[in-house]
Amino acid sequence: MNAPPDDGGLRLGHLEVPRTARFACQGGGGKSIEQLWYVLHGYGQSALDFIRPFRVIQSPERMVVAAEALSRFYQAPGNRRHGEEDPVGASWMTREDREAEIRDYVRYLDRLQGVVEGGKGLTSEATSRIVLGFSQGGHTAARWVFMGGVRPHRLVLWGADLPEDLPLEERGSILRGCGVTFVRGREDPRRDPDREALDEARLEGLAIPVEVRTHGGGHRLSRAVLKELV
Repeated sequence: MNAPPDDGGLRLGHLEVPRTARFACQGGGGKSIEQLWYVLHGYGQSALDFIRPFRVIQSPERMVVAAEALSRFYQAPGNRRHGEEDPVGASWMTREDREAEIRDYVRYLDRLQGVVEGGKGLTSEATSRIVLGFSQGGHTAARWVFMGGVRPHRLVLWGADLPEDLPLEERGSILRGCGVTFVRGREDPRRDPDREALDEARLEGLAIPVEVRTHGGGHRLSRAVLKELV
């Protein structure tokens, strides 16, 4: 129990428990992997659905791994019994107990990388790693790079900005060797031009390479841009 009591004597505690995480893979199958993509979905999506557009870039030498967030929920609103027809989505975190949730998903993603790369002998020092986060998954991807063990050759934030609490000034060297690619839809209603300019200025001020790519759609993946990123 690690929170002070309130007037009624109530205490709030934390307990670490094992969890079973789910992920999806496609591509690979060759003798070695030249490019390994870790892709993190947005709010309310699933790994299985999110990975489908990446089919356009898979190959025997290119493997895509989509991690699924640990918190799932029924997307259909209302206080009723849910059935098989109700879609299920996942979320990386909420504002509630955010520090614990961030630690949990960073540990999870580190372990996922170890499982993917540790036992198969398919990766080498020549393997290029791409970490891509879409929407809510963009913040997750950035925090994983800063707080976890992954060291990508490129960080791609798609339909996402930088987390405001990212310690760029203290640990910006992590990104100097890989840089950041922002992918933005010109019709994306969630875009904030002022925030975009601030993010780019922060990175450029720390000599971190920045690339911006746009597509004609909204808040979604573009298969054409995926091909360009390859």
